[in-house]
Amino acid sequence: MNPERSAMTRRQYFKPQPAPTTLKRPVEDTRHGISRTDEYAWLRAANWQEMFKNPATLDPAIRTHLEAENAYQDALMGNTLELRQNLFEEMKGRIKEDDSSVPMKDGAYAYGSSFRLGGQYPRYFRTPREGGPQTILLDGDKEGEGAAYFSLGGIDHSNDHKKLIWGYDDKGSEFYTLKIRDLESGIDLEDVIENTGGSGEWNSENTGFFYTRLDDNHRPSQIFYHDIGQAASQDRLVYEETDPGFFMDVGGTRLRDWIMISVSDHETSEYRLLPANQPDAEPVLVKARETGVQYDLEEGGDVFFILTNSGGAKDFRIMTAPVSDPREENWTELVPHEPGRLILSVIGFRNFLVWLERRDGLPRIVVRQRDTGEEHAVAFEEEAYSLGLAGSYEYDTETIRFSYSSMTTPAQVFDYDMRTRERVLLKTQEVPSGHNAADYVTRRLMAPAPDGELVPVSVLYRKDTKLDGSAPCLLYGYGSYGITIPASFNTNCLSLVDRGFVYAIAHIRGGKDKGYTWYDDGKRGNKTNTFSDFIAAGRHLVAEGFTGHDRIVAQGGSAGGMLMGAVANMAPADFAGIIAEVPFVDVLNTMLDATLPLTPPEWPEWGNPIESEEDYRTIASYSPYDNVSAQDYPPILAVAGLTDPRVTYWEPAKWVAKLRTHTTGDSPILFKINMDAGHAGASGRFSRLEEVAYGYAFALKVVGKA
Repeated sequence: MNPERSAMTRRQYFKPQPAPTTLKRPVEDTRHGISRTDEYAWLRAANWQEMFKNPATLDPAIRTHLEAENAYQDALMGNTLELRQNLFEEMKGRIKEDDSSVPMKDGAYAYGSSFRLGGQYPRYFRTPREGGPQTILLDGDKEGEGAAYFSLGGIDHSNDHKKLIWGYDDKGSEFYTLKIRDLESGIDLEDVIENTGGSGEWNSENTGFFYTRLDDNHRPSQIFYHDIGQAASQDRLVYEETDPGFFMDVGGTRLRDWIMISVSDHETSEYRLLPANQPDAEPVLVKARETGVQYDLEEGGDVFFILTNSGGAKDFRIMTAPVSDPREENWTELVPHEPGRLILSVIGFRNFLVWLERRDGLPRIVVRQRDTGEEHAVAFEEEAYSLGLAGSYEYDTETIRFSYSSMTTPAQVFDYDMRTRERVLLKTQEVPSGHNAADYVTRRLMAPAPDGELVPVSVLYRKDTKLDGSAPCLLYGYGSYGITIPASFNTNCLSLVDRGFVYAIAHIRGGKDKGYTWYDDGKRGNKTNTFSDFIAAGRHLVAEGFTGHDRIVAQGGSAGGMLMGAVANMAPADFAGIIAEVPFVDVLNTMLDATLPLTPPEWPEWGNPIESEEDYRTIASYSPYDNVSAQDYPPILAVAGLTDPRVTYWEPAKWVAKLRTHTTGDSPILFKINMDAGHAGASGRFSRLEEVAYGYAFALKVVGKA
């Protein structure tokens, strides 16, 4: 590759425009005897807690700067308006606008969700158990009418099917309001509970429910019980977590006999139980938290099934314990640990135990008959695919539901008889504008990393795409928190693939694609493996003739946005452009700020630079904002949401400002911020497509196909 030609190729498609000038107000910070100066710290709103709840309180100077950034990206991307509209219409044309889920049975009814033609938000409905007319329980379009942002939270019907808990967020800050709907009248009761996690769990008598309340720092620190009809101020505090480093949630069981309070960070977990028919009972601890030990509880009638990594079971094993006394000393091993087989989740039924596992980077479902111990796996044949286990609302059933797709195969929903092994196809994802799987090829490559590890790369392209290095490529990556990016069907990316792109997913370390060790090898002191894996994936695609470095556009969001910032610093000449969505790029400053919502719970993932000089130096060595240097960066698009509590808007705002003062070339650095949304971007399904179209237009532009 000729670096000079590459630089010309990737920037010549943007009309020069003066970029916004960001004021410098240096702030010095010294930790562990190490001093840093942050010239753009002023972009962090001093009243961020208040602003998340009321965006109108944002400092006018900050608002003016963000609006100037939006005007700049509008000017540079102005000539893509027609392309973006075309992309939007294509992607919209692949969506069945009046789509509906396959209702799932529960007692006398079956529950599902659907969209109306032109609708942005889902409607929730039910039918008689064996089919019949739909009754709309909640209409998202009606509830969100007139809101600049609207997102539904959890929807949970009561055990007697007479009431519904539902939650919504109308600012993007993920502070959800809970309401209770009477399903006979369709009218919401007077009960309104604010600042919640977005869902509730009914007691067995359907007279009240448990929920998580968020504190001012957006942390789920308390579990409350609410009696229907009483004021929220009178709700009983059930449990309070005093350690800000732990997330907390409350759930139930399909037998509706237990309430489970889970407390966890990224490597340690703990459960408390109370009977669902005794909401005033004190929660009983199952196993006290032990750093590095994780466990999950699943009902099993007279036993609990326990999925855990205790006893050195790195890829997890399954235990049982009597419901009468489920403490650790009573745990008995049922499914032993098997290195390389990562057990992801477990579902218990009266006669069967089902789990989802991953071997060699691919998922599979295993069914075990409880009385005989006989096991079988639900098999699939494609080279790369995605598998989801939906389970069932009901415990006393021999039918489970799962979904299947691949990069070429639209999503399919099956019911599976665990005893007869009969698989019934209930639904295949419709692509109204048409889709012929035979026109496309999906492959699984193995890219050699610098240390010899082989990084899986899932690839999709049209059969008629020339693999001579001339095709452009969108390379997507994430690589954190153990999250695995599935090789699933994605109708949106077909707009690129049909224009000659190769679409690729790099299954890099930091995820659990190749087991738990794959995750461990991409966190804390091993974090740089995530970045070098991604770079290796791109170089392998070039070496194998799929693309060229001056044609690769890298994309990642959130922690994947941190990946984008890191590879921009480490290998800028490898990419024609970089799309960083809600990018976690100011890692060191964020991990040093214990008041931010996710900072204490994130320390197990990244390290605690407040307490540890070693962690400080490790994070400082790769934090994208801290490692911007004088070099020729490719065109970069950063996207953010003003009320995002997960990756605050000021992280990309500061990063973009610093990039512009350091880049030695003239490639544009764009910052697009949604002033009415948070971490997930626009809330409506079609509004979200407009954001996808914008990113794709940027990708097409930097490779000369706009």
